[in-house]
Amino acid sequence: MEESQGTFSIKYWAEDDQPREKLMLKGKAVLSDAELIAILIGSGSRNESAVELSKRMLASVDNNLGALGKLSLQQLMNFKGIGEAKAVTIAAAMELGRRRRDEDSIELQKITSSRAVYDIMQPIIGELPHEEFWIIYLNNSNKVIYKSQISKGGITGTVVDVRLVFKTALEHNAVAIILVHNHPSGILQASEPDKQVTRQLKSAGASLDIKVLDHVIVTEKAYLSFVDEGIL
Repeated sequence: MEESQGTFSIKYWAEDDQPREKLMLKGKAVLSDAELIAILIGSGSRNESAVELSKRMLASVDNNLGALGKLSLQQLMNFKGIGEAKAVTIAAAMELGRRRRDEDSIELQKITSSRAVYDIMQPIIGELPHEEFWIIYLNNSNKVIYKSQISKGGITGTVVDVRLVFKTALEHNAVAIILVHNHPSGILQASEPDKQVTRQLKSAGASLDIKVLDHVIVTEKAYLSFVDEGIL
């Protein structure tokens, strides 16, 4: 069925050729480059589906995404079915991919000691006038793959959402976490709520095989490590 504008909408494709539905059902990794580009452009021309148009575009650059990303808007618009809006969408997606590669090439910070945790987190929370609780997520090489603020204010067992902590860990394929919070008072002493939160997260992590490696309290000029102090 053709739309009034003469385009071939995704919703009218055969089920096997619906990349949006395929992505939702099977995940993004199973889609071909052409199917991913088809999702970006949404529809093809009167005689060509979006997947077929995407395949033709890729074939023109020997199926090289890097080369596709170097095409100008005008070069993209030379393909029948690609107007200005679709060309801009493709160019934006290619640029995001390029920037992601640049970020991935940056060497991840490795945690080798509690001092390394302090060096990473002191610039972020060491001089704040209020408390913040953060989680550092690590891969199997103890390299930092993500950092997330969990709460602001005083730490109690009710402030930390355990499910959110480990949901985030699973999303980033983390195998270990480090708990970090600051003491604006400058006093380096673990309170009972600090210890309670640590036990709570350690217990929850054990069932998911995600280790709590340490809990570090940070002040402007010093730190306390639960592991170093034998608390964890």
